[in-house]
Amino acid sequence: MYECSLERMTDKITTFSKFGDAGHGGITRYTLSPEDIEARQEFQKRMEAIGAIIEVDDVANMYATLPGSDPNAKRIVMASHSDSVMNGGNYDGILGVMSAMEVLETVADQKIEHKHPLTAMIWTNEEGSLYPPAMMVSGIVCYDYLPDAIKEKFKYEDMMKSVSMVDGEDTFGAALERSGYKGDKKYRLCPDNYKAMFEVHIEQGPILEDAGNSVGVVDCVKGMFNYRFHFYGQTVHAGTFPMPKRQDALFAASQTICYLHEEIDKLGYSDLVYTTGEIVCHPNIHTCVPDHVDFCIDVRHEDHGVLDQVLAIVKSCAGKEWAGCRCEVKKMWNRDTVYFDEELFGYCKEAAAETGYKWQVLHSGAGHDAQFANYVLPSTMLFVQSKDGFSHCEPEYSTPEHCTEGATIMLNAVLKADKA
Repeated sequence: MYECSLERMTDKITTFSKFGDAGHGGITRYTLSPEDIEARQEFQKRMEAIGAIIEVDDVANMYATLPGSDPNAKRIVMASHSDSVMNGGNYDGILGVMSAMEVLETVADQKIEHKHPLTAMIWTNEEGSLYPPAMMVSGIVCYDYLPDAIKEKFKYEDMMKSVSMVDGEDTFGAALERSGYKGDKKYRLCPDNYKAMFEVHIEQGPILEDAGNSVGVVDCVKGMFNYRFHFYGQTVHAGTFPMPKRQDALFAASQTICYLHEEIDKLGYSDLVYTTGEIVCHPNIHTCVPDHVDFCIDVRHEDHGVLDQVLAIVKSCAGKEWAGCRCEVKKMWNRDTVYFDEELFGYCKEAAAETGYKWQVLHSGAGHDAQFANYVLPSTMLFVQSKDGFSHCEPEYSTPEHCTEGATIMLNAVLKADKA
């Protein structure tokens, strides 16, 4: 068994946390921003220092490759993203990049023999926090292999027109052109040149910590659906219109949310999660009763049958009147559970057991580039414990020791795949 370096990993965590430092312990590092370019330059500098060859594709994905003993063998890639959400943490995404770098640095430092070329990769614009949608560029690269219901949201020409969430004018295509990282399409990840993909990521939840484990071996990304509820009432003056005569769309929406919680909880699935994270209210002024309110519900579970049970509850709200307001329910999108490659999953379990670290099998409730890559070539993921389960916020934290353990498991799993 080979081990990665805690000292090197700690140094990388410290260094990359400077690129986009928001001044409160976290970062804001939008994709292809000056801060993201600083991170990419650091990636290139460190990878070239160990003899890796740098390539960049047409949508700014970066690839650093250590050649293997067989020049005709397909590459094994380890990948994640370098961009963050606004006022995010120092680990989401970039930990996977740093882990891939650490694997290559360990291979080079210890002169570990390997047949296949080994590649550390940066995916562009996973977060979609400046130019939506999330997982934009993995959607572009994997487009031809994605299910029809998903691929329609990732057409290249549409993605180039994605407008900045900050100024409402700048586009992703324009940012790509001026970034200096628009390379050649021939370097894109593809099954002709790549054998397998691994991704290390922070868990973004509390399960590992609660169980006293440091690393999770991920078997799947949960299926999910998103539906939107619309309520139609009547705007009247807040001070003059009697309560019994009102058609308050916000009150109707609140009744429905409570109903959904009560009915979904009755199903009794402890690993089922659902969220109302967005509400739109019109006219949204304190002197008026709302006449139109809509909200979304996001539901996630591994079992399609469980999702169907929840969906039946969601659809049962359509056409009813709540607080005198008409309700419409509309599907936004859904995805099936994506199961990672069994062989790679097995290598990760074997490697985790051999290290003696505390680990367990986990599902992923969040989406990742690896789930799109899994449609293209065999892929899998490892999770590292997140302190208090925090993610997408500045308190996000994983210890250097746990981060190094995740990289060590990936290193040994990659070497098993290399020998297969």
